Amino acid sequence: MSYIRQARPPRNLEEVGYRVENGVATVTLDRPRAYNCYSTRALEELAQAFRDAAWDDQVAVVVYTGAGDRAFCTGGDVKEYERDYVSRPRDYWHYMGLFRAYIESILRCPKPVIARLNGIAVGGGNESQLACDFAVAGSHVWLGQVGTSVGSVACGGSTQWLPLVVGDRRARQMLFLNQRVYAPQALEWGLVSEVAATVRRGEDWLAAPTPAEIEQAYRRETGSEIDLAPLDRAVARLADRLRETFPECLRYTKAQTNYWKEQVWNATVPHGQEWLTLHYASREPWEGMSAFVEKRPVDFAGMRRRWSEDRHPESVWGAPSGACPECGAQGLPAGFAHCGACGASLQPVGAGR
Repeated sequence: MSYIRQARPPRNLEEVGYRVENGVATVTLDRPRAYNCYSTRALEELAQAFRDAAWDDQVAVVVYTGAGDRAFCTGGDVKEYERDYVSRPRDYWHYMGLFRAYIESILRCPKPVIARLNGIAVGGGNESQLACDFAVAGSHVWLGQVGTSVGSVACGGSTQWLPLVVGDRRARQMLFLNQRVYAPQALEWGLVSEVAATVRRGEDWLAAPTPAEIEQAYRRETGSEIDLAPLDRAVARLADRLRETFPECLRYTKAQTNYWKEQVWNATVPHGQEWLTLHYASREPWEGMSAFVEKRPVDFAGMRRRWSEDRHPESVWGAPSGACPECGAQGLPAGFAHCGACGASLQPVGAGR
């Protein structure tokens, strides 16, 4: 057997699980304490796992899921963003390259990929499930975007693919307003392929539980609980149906069906990578991600005041237009009252700036 066709588990995985059973490879994002957000390492491991599934001829179908029952994936690790990429935005360009490789490892996997939505799919998590061929959701799941609320833009799949999947107006609802789309509505919109009842109250299964009923199930109140067994059965049924097809015909059918997804992805994602890299040096991601880490409300009103009053809304401490009359330092932030080099008082560049 040639090297590239050898069946072997991905190597040195710490944040991703991988197993193959009965022709089905299961890739699991295993960071449940962080609501299965992906770290930089996880992105590399996920791409590696999908590549191994793609090359293994024993694998007919790939199932992608998250650990636990709270989250499928909640996108990037905002704490890592705030710590590493807001302070060094040039590194975000490299990070976005890893993210693109990860998404493309799903999109271009020659095997059908089923997203097993065991919990919420938010931000990059929704983009991840959009990259898959099918999505089977538990009835306790909701999907959504958060970019415009945290200082980012969902151009890693959602701005490109949501209009194709749910239509223009619904895509704008999700992308502009960051509204939650619960599983029954997601099925109606075509955002997921199937919904399995995963909230049970005694012997009764709730196909369309309310947010309150979902929280009661998580807390095991009123005899309720989250039970993922119906989700597993639904995913297994779909995988079985996919295995009863010719692999080469299925591979080319996927390549053909991906045409519009590939067109809009290839036309926009390089621009998104460049723009986000520059944007991460600005005030919006600094405010949004700092608020997330500090668990405080985002100061949207304050940001809009800075815009209306022309108080350098693009930068944290003002444009680098100041100069020190004492030591001659140049390029000081316009909002500084004192020189960062010698401590001398600075004449403010305009009131309140």
